[in-house]
Amino acid sequence: MITATKGIRIRRAATVAMTAGAVLAGGVLTAAPAQAVATPTIAAKTGYLMNNANSAKLYGKGMDTKLSTGSTTKIMTAAVVLSQSNLNLDAKVTIQKAYSDYIVANTASSARLIVGDKVTVRQLLYGLMLPSGCDAAYALADKFGTGSTRAARVKNFIGKMNTKAKSFGMTNTKFDSFDGIGNGSNYSTAKDLTKLASNALKNANFRAIVKTKSYTAKTITKTGTTRTMAAWVNTNTLLSSYSGTIGVKTGSGPQAKYCLVFAATRNGKTVVGTVLASTSASVRASDATKLLNYGFAKLG
Repeated sequence: MITATKGIRIRRAATVAMTAGAVLAGGVLTAAPAQAVATPTIAAKTGYLMNNANSAKLYGKGMDTKLSTGSTTKIMTAAVVLSQSNLNLDAKVTIQKAYSDYIVANTASSARLIVGDKVTVRQLLYGLMLPSGCDAAYALADKFGTGSTRAARVKNFIGKMNTKAKSFGMTNTKFDSFDGIGNGSNYSTAKDLTKLASNALKNANFRAIVKTKSYTAKTITKTGTTRTMAAWVNTNTLLSSYSGTIGVKTGSGPQAKYCLVFAATRNGKTVVGTVLASTSASVRASDATKLLNYGFAKLG
């Protein structure tokens, strides 16, 4: 006589056996693999994307090709300043006419700093990274380089940029300017610039600056009054268009075309990447968006 309890056990065992048989008959011995993520096509000449947690490559296109970097160079400018020992972000720097003349001579991007104004190092960093001010870059190089003349200080500062690049393992990079307006020997790669961004993002002050969409500086004029500057707006449109974006920096120029170093965090995962020599400002943002979506899809 089979009791009700024993009957249930037998039926369950039979069901398990039938299921197992069906699985074996179908040749399925493991869980089905996740659907492959399609590799994106980007307009940029080169690109690179990595998992920030372990530096693992997620995407690469010509990633070791040396190219002009435009104002993405300013990431290193900021990194050198922020790595100075006993750095006082509230220290004031007086804006010199040389900085203004440099902007005019090179038709360069500007933070519109006023000659004679006293501007803090913190404000200069915002002026460097948001509107991509070459005047701010010049002021920082002059402030944090060592030497008895401005030219010597700037040369020393650029030397610090190259030393820092070596420490970050940027083996295919050379800087010959503080802002990307090079003298023929200012270059890097998508992979190296991604390494740079990853290292720079370890600094809390850097992270705070590059994720800021807009910043209004209050400077001190020659007469001691307060000047409220026009707001500096971040040129990195991903901060508004791509959820989770945490930076980093745009770049452009006749040689560099349109560049973007970018980073975003979603579900506790951070990816960092670079596109160099894209075809327009809007396309570089589209290229970066494609890579970000691809990276997060691969990480799951």
